[in-house]
Amino acid sequence: METQDIRVEVARAADRELVDAFDRMLPQLSSTAARLDLVALDRILRCDANTLLVARSGEAVVGTMTFVVFPVPSGLRARIEDVVVDHEARGRGIAGLLTHEALRPAAEAGARTVDLTSRPDRTAANRLYERLGFKARGSTVYRVPLKG
Repeated sequence: METQDIRVEVARAADRELVDAFDRMLPQLSSTAARLDLVALDRILRCDANTLLVARSGEAVVGTMTFVVFPVPSGLRARIEDVVVDHEARGRGIAGLLTHEALRPAAEAGARTVDLTSRPDRTAANRLYERLGFKARGSTVYRVPLKG
């Protein structure tokens, strides 16, 4: 895995570069996700529970991940969401770097667990998560659509 030229940083401000990166990469993750504009991206970044990580190759944004740390009655939890690596940059260890950068601060904050979901057809991603120590849980995810 070639990762020497990749650096991971925390996104601090909504700007046109990040909006453009999501315009390019979000459809690679979800065909139904709405486009992000500066206001939507700013709302994500301003949420205290969220940390948006950005992977760069040179100056280009080649991957992103959001991780969330939140308290619930059973303890502090963490969740990884919306991991996407640009199709042209896949196979270089970027998703692994992003995941490691999320696990460290979650552990430092005292999170009991870190959860994520991944569709069964994402075989490469699922293999990666298993290599990183994630275990499939015997649970069922339920979803109710709130908007048509």
